[in-house]
Amino acid sequence: MPLVAGVDSSTQSCKIVVRDAATGALVRSGSARHPDGTEVNPGAWWTAFQEAAIAAGGLADVSALAVGGQQHGMVVLDSEGEVIRPALLWNDTRSAQAAADLIVDLGAAAGVPGEQAWAEAVGTVPVASITATKLRWLADAEPENAGRIAAVALPHDWLTWRIAGFGPRSQGLEPDLAALTTDRSDASGTGYFDAAGSDGAGEYRRDLLALALRRDVADVESIVLPRVVAPAESAGSGDAQVVGDAVGGAVLGAGAGDNAAAALGLGMVTGDVAVSIGTSGVVSAIAGAPTSDVSGMVTGFADATGAYLPLACTLNASRVLDAARAVIGVDHAGLSRLALQAPGGADGLVLVPYLEGERTPNRPDATGTVHGLTLKSSTPEHFARAYVEGMLCGLADGLDALREQGVAVERLLLIGGGAQSEAVRRVAPEVFGMPVVVPEPGEYVADGAARQAAWVLTGDENPPAWTTSSTRTYEAEAVPAIRQRYAEVRDLS
Repeated sequence: MPLVAGVDSSTQSCKIVVRDAATGALVRSGSARHPDGTEVNPGAWWTAFQEAAIAAGGLADVSALAVGGQQHGMVVLDSEGEVIRPALLWNDTRSAQAAADLIVDLGAAAGVPGEQAWAEAVGTVPVASITATKLRWLADAEPENAGRIAAVALPHDWLTWRIAGFGPRSQGLEPDLAALTTDRSDASGTGYFDAAGSDGAGEYRRDLLALALRRDVADVESIVLPRVVAPAESAGSGDAQVVGDAVGGAVLGAGAGDNAAAALGLGMVTGDVAVSIGTSGVVSAIAGAPTSDVSGMVTGFADATGAYLPLACTLNASRVLDAARAVIGVDHAGLSRLALQAPGGADGLVLVPYLEGERTPNRPDATGTVHGLTLKSSTPEHFARAYVEGMLCGLADGLDALREQGVAVERLLLIGGGAQSEAVRRVAPEVFGMPVVVPEPGEYVADGAARQAAWVLTGDENPPAWTTSSTRTYEAEAVPAIRQRYAEVRDLS
């Protein structure tokens, strides 16, 4: 049977899985690190891809490949295919003021509150992570660089383009900007793409691109935006002259944004919600209809199958557990043991975990607070429990925001590094008020990209049915007092 490869070009690293196209069985894998920082020369992604391919035992026998990538990163190219400046990543916050300005600007132009204008236009109210805000920052802070823009791409778009054999002329490559491709899921995170437009196929909003760059619409018509490839459509093929035997001739899938790829890797369907506890916390769902949240708590992204991926993101997730370990002086296993020794609700001790500001709700200058400290609750066990409950309550707020947008919540999947904590697994049902399903640890983004690559080979209406991991369900009686107490203090200054 043919083999397929899935690539996860994330903030931290490039990971590649090679799977059987028919069954999804894992054959081999490899990874390589990306440099640290919130701005990166995209060339580092290409180097890491090549290293990860070698670590995976080579890709010469792979029939198809797709790339899942970190969303929102701004890659700007000139007419020669050169990267104009290092890519600003999703976690670069220098465009926070630009986000606020864009909200005001579109509201003034539309004659309605800015948040409403953006939610109606693209389903997302801008925050610093969104690509459009980074383009506004570039226009204001580096106008000469902004004036050189011939194309704007996202990280997964650029890497797919390089694998297809295109790149800067200075490296002897053909800088065919028209060959840039993306998919609906990743494009939906730019701020200038309406995922619900063109009867659900999605369409670019060049007026919003022009607003971001402080130009007239006619002035941005010449800027190349990647062609949006359908879920089971080929985005081209790997170029043997550029990548050698690595993926020469392999069919390239559309690729996807990381959260959409993870959803595909997990086999999520309408009614499923994934709670991902990584550096940030992500609550995402598969939905059949777009969302439009004027509060900005829910971003209206698209998924990798033609549906939608409404999503709420918190800045404080697994790092809350790391902070608890530092405060108490234990490892993760010790933190888990301590937390499970305290009662649900920690006898009134509450942590509001806005340790690095917060995105859901949008409070970039907030700090964490501890409430209800008494002699009884002044124990390591109570503090461990309060940190775990506080982190989960923040994610539960995101879950509530999805429900308020009419998103069905029928099954909760708990994933990410923080989901490996036994305390998190056991406390989560008490906080969320429903069972949680924990898949075995895996490379969900790379798996989703591999499944998409297999889908391109079949050309079927639906992606191949894979079962790549087992699950365990955790159940417990809901403890409403945890969230009630949290809600009482969450908004206190």
